[in-house]
Amino acid sequence: MLKLLSLLIIFLISNLSFSQNLENKIDSIIHTEFSNPYEPGGAFLISKSGKSIYKKAFGLANLELDVKMTSENVFQIGSMTKQFTAVAILMLEEQGQLTVNDPISTFIPDYPNGNNITIYHLLTHTSGIKDFTQMKTISKVAQKEMTPKDMVDFFKEEPVDFSPGEKFEYNNSGYVVLGYLIELTSGEKYEDFIQKNIFDKIGMENSYFASDRRVIKNRAYGYHQKSYEFVNKTAISFSVPFSSGSLMSTLSDMLKWQNALNQNVLLQPENLAKAFTMHSLNNGEIIEYGYGWHLKNEDGIPTREHGGSIFGFKSMGVYVPNMDMYVLGLSNCDCHSPTQIVRDIARLMVKTTLE
Repeated sequence: MLKLLSLLIIFLISNLSFSQNLENKIDSIIHTEFSNPYEPGGAFLISKSGKSIYKKAFGLANLELDVKMTSENVFQIGSMTKQFTAVAILMLEEQGQLTVNDPISTFIPDYPNGNNITIYHLLTHTSGIKDFTQMKTISKVAQKEMTPKDMVDFFKEEPVDFSPGEKFEYNNSGYVVLGYLIELTSGEKYEDFIQKNIFDKIGMENSYFASDRRVIKNRAYGYHQKSYEFVNKTAISFSVPFSSGSLMSTLSDMLKWQNALNQNVLLQPENLAKAFTMHSLNNGEIIEYGYGWHLKNEDGIPTREHGGSIFGFKSMGVYVPNMDMYVLGLSNCDCHSPTQIVRDIARLMVKTTLE
């Protein structure tokens, strides 16, 4: 009995030291970018089988008030918003309100070449529509309150970059059009549709359509870094990035999102699978993108990933479906990117799991 107890103690100590060693390696990866406790920082999460196994915060959430970052702070997630927009479209398709093969002229009759641009093209960044973030005139509307129609009208007459389905080119305009289609088909504002059908349904209690005026508990404030100091982020109207990049969330809420996807809470499995399927161009070439996710791999292991960047914030999430592992990083300065850090942590976790 004593021998068995000794072996058990040795086993537990061995596992504990291994966990501490792994945690130290993860901390070391994060410290390559997030090492200064007096600067804007970030928050990171790793989950396995739906459960958080690592959750830490670094740096400050508010420089002026010297408030430390916590793992419950609310961040703007930028283009990770596209995941929610894509799933909302699939929800409407499941309800019979639209199909991804519908031309956008079905809903916006006066859209140039709208008979040949489909919802599928918008979802997969293959529409050829001009990305409004690349337009020189964007500064004229960046701080204006725009309706979804105003935003679509802002870029729809621009010359296209290529014919629909001809190539893949990441495009924010396409996801703004998708948000407008969500409103036209559902009869609800985009933010209300997301709130009711996603946030409320799966308990994402600290996720929002972004606002600089609303009082948001545990908000992390966004910053830019100049050569001489940090400054508060540039103010924009969130009606401009709209459904391509205007949501806010937390580590815990984003884990709820990932778990809800895994458990098919929001969509039937066969419909959700479309989002995680590599699609193809007109010539048959496969692109590494589904609907709202980049589909890549870490050392031969398939992954689903997406990042986000909006004034004052950056985000990155990598999910490894074969291992049900999720790695997420959120930053409150666009000077500190979590992208490579999250990928490096995912690579470390995959390697550790396989050893």
